[in-house]
Amino acid sequence: MSEQNAGHPSERRLLVAVFRDHDGAARAVERLIERDFPMDGISLLGRQESAGDDVLGIYYAGVGERMKAWAGQGAFWGGLWGALASAAGMFVIPGLGAVFAVGPVVEAIAAVAASAAVAGGAMAGAAAISQLAVALHRMGVPEERLQSYHDAIDKGHYVVLLRCSDPGDVERHRTELGMWGAEAVEDFAYR
Repeated sequence: MSEQNAGHPSERRLLVAVFRDHDGAARAVERLIERDFPMDGISLLGRQESAGDDVLGIYYAGVGERMKAWAGQGAFWGGLWGALASAAGMFVIPGLGAVFAVGPVVEAIAAVAASAAVAGGAMAGAAAISQLAVALHRMGVPEERLQSYHDAIDKGHYVVLLRCSDPGDVERHRTELGMWGAEAVEDFAYR
């Protein structure tokens, strides 16, 4: 167990798993729901696949192509939004483009975006990798791990976050996420 994972046994833990593609992430989320993991403790992040350069980083030759592409994304994300019965949204994150988010992380991203607007503009520079990084940090991801999750999403991978209020379940969920295809799973204390 690494230092980041060492902690008081009664601490609430945040598991963060990286999946190579949305199918693997979706299957993991579906299995968690089937096993009665609290839906309000699951978050999922992923970057919109893009093929061009319109406002959201997406370009299609015609309306038909655009409708097919959004329908495919909608089926994936819409199904998860419905299953999780929680907040969901798409955010345009500087440096990443369009990022879909489901679960408690949506509230964290929205709060960061709102405070950036109130403060007079978007965050910039190395002090804040992105609004997404600040939101992840607020959820419990240590500063030294933010860049790796930012990079994973930038590469098209998907990040599943689980808030585990029962410390006894952390190792079981870590093992399950690994068996279900997570490339990496880490855990951190959260507030």
